[in-house]
Amino acid sequence: RRKFEANFKLKVVNFAKEHNNCAAASQYGVTEKMGRDWKANEGALKSMPSSKCALRRGTPHWSELEKHVADMVHEHRQNGYVVTCMFALQWAKSNPDHSKGFKATVSWCTRFLERHNLVLRQKTKIAQKLPADLDGKVSLFHRYVIQQRKKHGYALSQIRNMDETPMNFDMVGNKTVNPKGAKTVLIKTTGHEKSSFTVVLACTADGAKLRPMIIFKRKTMPKIKFPVGVFVHVNEKGWMDEEGVKLWLDNVWSGLRQERSLLVWDMFRAHLTTSTKKRLARINTDAAVIPAGLTSLVQALCLNKSFKDRIREQWNEWMVSGEKSFTKGGNMRAPQLDVLCNFVIKAWNDIDAETVIKSFKKCGISNSLDGMEDDFLWHDEGD
Repeated sequence: RRKFEANFKLKVVNFAKEHNNCAAASQYGVTEKMGRDWKANEGALKSMPSSKCALRRGTPHWSELEKHVADMVHEHRQNGYVVTCMFALQWAKSNPDHSKGFKATVSWCTRFLERHNLVLRQKTKIAQKLPADLDGKVSLFHRYVIQQRKKHGYALSQIRNMDETPMNFDMVGNKTVNPKGAKTVLIKTTGHEKSSFTVVLACTADGAKLRPMIIFKRKTMPKIKFPVGVFVHVNEKGWMDEEGVKLWLDNVWSGLRQERSLLVWDMFRAHLTTSTKKRLARINTDAAVIPAGLTSLVQALCLNKSFKDRIREQWNEWMVSGEKSFTKGGNMRAPQLDVLCNFVIKAWNDIDAETVIKSFKKCGISNSLDGMEDDFLWHDEGD
């Protein structure tokens, strides 16, 4: 298939005006129909850049699909999930009435990204995503936390941090011991590397850890008995939303002594809704919201990496010697949901209280107000 720039089309149009459509088609190697169509759209051709081949404006052809995909992109990225244009094709297959003829072509994907101010990005290092006004934002956050602590006199047990972290059914590591010289290094999985769920962790500045909440991607609650040490919720997309925050506050947070407390969490949309703020006020909880881009510095739950490493160790053990089930075709099934719950409980219990206490001080959330513990800020072991 050939494509023609606007300046070429105008040359054909001008030649056709001087001679005729047949002569223009012969002279420039195009069909007469092309010449007639270009003459009819001469005004539009003159108004567009000379090097452009097509003028696409107005409402997208699949507006309902684009709206859904754009919303999904923002929701996925809020939760740290990878997004590709294949999600659009998956939605189109399940909603044929709003996506007739949709094929998720490369050109559509490119135009969709442009229309919604999106780009394809490589995963960045922490140092690359810190805000330009880093010091100012960190100082303002610390100042607010200190003001709240002086005003309300929270006990360390009432200063808490909560965070959601995405997990996969297959927690595959990137490295393995292998004989030298091998050109290919294979790591066996169940094939569910992209099947995900969300774990909600919370801890207190005195080292206590709240019961984990797990959100599985389902429409209905499975009819199995889950372990006692975890609260299980289901969501069609498998991530936290406003309803999930409500359930977490009612079933995990409210199980603690409800003296006035401080909850430190990030700027996730569901944390900032009016209904969430009202619910926090009813349970005597003040919120300290971590500014965008600063979670790596002032999020006490930087423990997530240690937590995931412990989950990965258990998954490796399960792959080697755990009880498994298989499909009729012989494919290994992913770990059962109750097995995943046990992974989460054990990994969370294995993180000791002293590590939790240090993480709060390292982030400047629970340090002594007399300044004697300021040296703990961003202090790494071995410094």
